[in-house]
Amino acid sequence: MGLKAISLIAAFAATVPLANWMIGNVGTRCVPDGPCTIPVGFGLEAPSGVLVVGAALVLRDLVQEAGGIRAALAAVAIGTALSWFIAPPALVVASASAFVLAELTDLAVYTPLRVRRPGLAIIASGSAGALVDSAVFLWLAFGSVDFLAGQVAGKLWFSLLAAPVIVLARRHSGRAGFSIPPEPTARSKSS
Repeated sequence: MGLKAISLIAAFAATVPLANWMIGNVGTRCVPDGPCTIPVGFGLEAPSGVLVVGAALVLRDLVQEAGGIRAALAAVAIGTALSWFIAPPALVVASASAFVLAELTDLAVYTPLRVRRPGLAIIASGSAGALVDSAVFLWLAFGSVDFLAGQVAGKLWFSLLAAPVIVLARRHSGRAGFSIPPEPTARSKSS
């Protein structure tokens, strides 16, 4: 595994404990026995970790390209292990469960689209991942999906902002290092 993949795994893994820490410590309003929240636009609020999880959804796609699905799942495992040191156990379990289920959703959406439609792949997988991650996390962590709309909106801001940047980087892949391997042919699959 190359330096690029290792760097992306480290960045993605770091988002897990950072998001978990922010939920209990950063926000414009902190709900008793609940999350600290921030405004995300359109009159919606979300747990403050949404800022980091939005970036994580994009980093996850980059990790998958650089190192495959195993690398992305390894990053979730590393991030979860680090979270045990800074977040309550219920939050860590909710976060890990949400990240794994969102990763599997991402695999189903991002992988088939990534070669021919990278911008669409990022937006579609970000949308699907945001919905799954948000619903699972909110339900397991707080027993409620009250912040679902805000959580999804906050995460989608990152996907929408990142998609054009990644597409442009791919157009200049020789210089930017975002090359996408070609899809395997029937001949290369059987060899």
